Formats: sequence, C-alpha cells, structure tokens
Amino acid sequence: MSATKPIGRASWTMLGQKKHGCSWSPRTWKKVTTVLKKQQPPVERSNGVVLTRLGRSRINESPYTRTPTMPLQGPNGASLPLPDFVEKRLFSSAPQQKSLTIDNINQNVRKAKYAVRGELAVKSEEYRAKLQKGEGKDLPFDSVISANIGNPQQLDQKPITFFRQVASIMENPELLSKEAVLNKELGYEKDVFERARKLLADVKSVGAYSQSQGAPGIRQSVADFIERRDGYSADPAHIYLSAGASSGVNTLMNIICATPQTGVLVPIPQYPLYTATLSVLNAHCVPYYLNEENNWSTNIDGIRTALKDAQKKGIDVKAVVVINPGNPTGASLQAQDIHSVLELAAEEKLVCIADEVYQTNVFEGEFHSFKKGLRDLQRSDKNKSGKFDNLELASLHSISKGMVGECGHRGGYYEMVGFDPEVVAQIYKFVSIMLCAPVIGQCMVEVMVNPPQPGSPSYPLYKKEYDHIFNSLYSRANALYEAFKEMEGVSCQSPQGSMYLFPTITLPPKAVETAKKAGKAPDEYYCLRLLDATGICIVPGTGFGQKEGTLHFRTTFLAPGTEWVGRITKFHQEFMDEFR
Repeated sequence: MSATKPIGRASWTMLGQKKHGCSWSPRTWKKVTTVLKKQQPPVERSNGVVLTRLGRSRINESPYTRTPTMPLQGPNGASLPLPDFVEKRLFSSAPQQKSLTIDNINQNVRKAKYAVRGELAVKSEEYRAKLQKGEGKDLPFDSVISANIGNPQQLDQKPITFFRQVASIMENPELLSKEAVLNKELGYEKDVFERARKLLADVKSVGAYSQSQGAPGIRQSVADFIERRDGYSADPAHIYLSAGASSGVNTLMNIICATPQTGVLVPIPQYPLYTATLSVLNAHCVPYYLNEENNWSTNIDGIRTALKDAQKKGIDVKAVVVINPGNPTGASLQAQDIHSVLELAAEEKLVCIADEVYQTNVFEGEFHSFKKGLRDLQRSDKNKSGKFDNLELASLHSISKGMVGECGHRGGYYEMVGFDPEVVAQIYKFVSIMLCAPVIGQCMVEVMVNPPQPGSPSYPLYKKEYDHIFNSLYSRANALYEAFKEMEGVSCQSPQGSMYLFPTITLPPKAVETAKKAGKAPDEYYCLRLLDATGICIVPGTGFGQKEGTLHFRTTFLAPGTEWVGRITKFHQEFMDEFR
C-alpha cells in the first residue's frame, strides 16, 4: 500500500473553485480532514476506485467496498459526498497496481444482489458486536433480533435431540463402545446407536468423500421418504444429495443457462438466490408476479404473459421456478395451482423447478408436492396424448428449514424426473467437479427423511420436540400477524406456511420524501430506522421484488417469545407520527 501526498486546505479549496466553482466551508473542511485522518488502513486507489475501511456503519456492504463517494456529514446533517475533483487530487500519485481490481473481476458477480445479507444485516451485526463488548449503553435496545433470515438455531430453536445424538456418533464413532454410559448419563436410546451403525456402514466415515451423487443408502432413504409422502415410487438414481437446496439450485441453473439469452421464469416476490444466481450466470430473470390479493397465489395468465413478452425480446425461456410454500410470502399452493403450472410447463416445454424446502412449515391445509402433482396428471385423462410424459421436474428439499433447522450442516437433496439421460450425465459431471456434499450434512438429510417412528425408543422425545417447535412457530406467526393488523397503514395475508410474513406498508408522503433525500427506497429507509430504534433486522421488499407502487418488508417469526413484536408496533406508531 502506498502513501498519498498530503494536500493543504488552501490548495483543495482553490482547486474546487477553479475547476468546479465550489468550495467547502471551514466546518465542512474540518469534518473531511477528521475522517481522512482516522482511516485505517489509509485510503488506497486502484483503477480509479477509492477503497476505504471506515467501519461498516459508514458503508453499505462489507468492510472493504467500492465507494466513489465518501459517506460524510455536512453542516446541515445531510449526506456530503466527496467531490470528484477532491478524489482525483488526493490520489494523483499512482500506487502499485493489483492483479485483481473491482473493474477486472467477473462483473456478473459484481452486479448480483442478495438483500437478505445486505446493508441491514451488516449493520445489525455491528450492533450485536457492540452490545457483546459492553459498549452499547448509547443504544435504545439491549438485544439484536435477526428477523432477516431463516436461520432457526441462531434464534434459539433447539436442535432435535435424536438428530444431534446420531451426528455425535458419526463424528466420533468411538462412542459406540460407550453405549451403556451414553444411555444412562445422556439418554442415548438404542435406536440412536442402530441408526449411527447403519449410516457408518454406508459412508464409512464423515471425514471421507462419498460418491459424487451422495451416499447410496442415504439416497435410498430419500427415495423411500418421497414414496411415503406422495404415494408414487422414487428412484434413488434420480436423487442427488447437495450442500443445502442452494447448491442444488446453483447446479441446475448452471446446466440450464447455456447462453446470455437464456431466461428463467421467477416468482416475484422471490428469494434473491434465484436472481443473484442468474445474474452471476449472465442469464435473464423473467419475473412473474404473484397475486397478493388472493393469498399470494400463482396467476397462470400472468406467467404466460411474462413468458410471451420475454420471447418477443429474443429471450430463450428454459425453465419456471415455483417456491412452495413461498419465500418471502409464506403462501402454500393448492393442488390445482400446481397442476396449472405443470400444464403450462408441458405446453411450453419448460423445465419446472420446485423449491419445496418449507414443505413441513404448513399451517393451513396440507402440503402438495409437485412430484405428486405430475404423477397425478400423468395418470389422468389430460395425458391421453402423452402431454406430460416428457415434462422435466426438479424438486428440492433441505435440512435448513422446517422443524429441523440445521442450516449450518449444509444438507439437502434434489430429485430429477423426466430428464434426458445424456443431460443427467452432464449434471453428474458438474457435481463431481465439487466432489460431493458434506457427508455429515448427508447424514442429517437421512435422519430428516427417516426420523424416529411410533414404537421406537426415541420417538416420544422426538415427537414432543417436533410439536413444540411447530406450535411455537405457529403461535408467533399469529401474534405477529395480529400485531400487523392493528398497525396503521399495514396489511398482511394470514400465515399459511414457511417462516415469514410479507406485509404491505403504506408510508406517509413526508416519509417517502425523506427516504428519497437520503438516497434510499422508502421501505429500505423504514427498515433502517426500525433497526436503529429497536435492534430488529428485517428485509425491505425491494430486496425480493414487488409490484411498482407497493412497499413491503419480510420478517421471520423465528425469534423466541413475543416481546420483540411490541418493539415493532411501538416503533411503527412513532414513525408514523413523526411524518404526519
């Protein structure tokens, strides 16, 4: 890192007057120089880009970020950018060039956005760290609630005992010789040891690679689970174990997105994984809007219109994504909705990608899988012409959600139905490049799809824990929903499934104007103010996509208790009063 040549106030101000007809007041000059002197490490210039480390509270993304303007405060408290002429003058000396710069890395990565872990999440972690260090006496809250992401165990959801007991033996097989001690002292039941022995016979060691596709015995357990769930057989040869559902999505998108003109239909609002992945692959996200007025249901006419409009633009639409139950909406699709999507996919020769990671998080009605929907259609009168015989369906599931909540173990699977064998061979090659999914995560998939059953020693505790988690989630979802119903300018669909609510908010014109002056979208400004006032981190609707002219935010209902709900209602009332 090279040092920069100091520049005096007179030269700086004179340069501004001469070239741009402007100068800074003494007060502004003092603020600028104070910030510049405190920078650690010093400002560095690379290919015309200023890199700073001012602390995350001063920036929008990571500790190191591209900031063509400095986030300073002017005399009136407004955001004060560092003018271009100052930036150019300050960094006139040429430092040593790096091989990688922000301008020569993959620009598709740079363009990708992932709001769930964006500015708000970074700022919330700053607050959390400050509180942990005992430095948060100036904050108006004493805890941070991360309601921005579906990360159950971060928010004190207890791991299911049977799962962790099996995992502990998988990690340390020597525990098998301590069966009596573990049973007496820690409550390890006989079926825990039986399951661990079965899994060890399949994977040998969780420290060893498995087959690229995943351990054969675990894939068989997944196939058995799908058959029990849907009433139709499943072939373990069509099942791939993955590092969470996200890894499966990445694999499928890499295979599907062959050219820059490839397009994928994605529901809006959507989980940002899809738009971010398509951006990285330089492919097109083709948005279709869900029907908020009808519990966020799919609108087939809307999907068809989005498809045709994209095709007119020369986009080669290859697939349609459906998230069921929905993220961020929480909506759970009915069987007829699923049939309609599958019919469209068959007619238009689209691959159907069913993201079903929240399939056990269903509060109203029951979960309907796309696999069952496809098999039902294939056996129905609608298939007399063989319309559905060649439809390609990929269904994904994960250990990260539901009552399991084992996000950090990175386990999931996807089942592929109707794919060409030559394409499947290329998918196998693609996953082989990454070797295999984490084997301990694969084992967690096995216990998820094959939990203790009635009559087994571990079943009573498993059932108690499972039901407690489910009922707690449902209770908190309803408490949050009832609170939203009472809040001015807020409307929300009743909780149907998943881990989220996605209410609509209507903000006063003064709040919208203030947000605009701050360079923020109105819902983003609202969420930032909420975080600063309450320590609760949520995600603005802009991060998921929303119809023009509407504002939303997404919140989980994973945090324990309901005290934090009162924080939201109190803040909201004060916010609305401030901007009347």
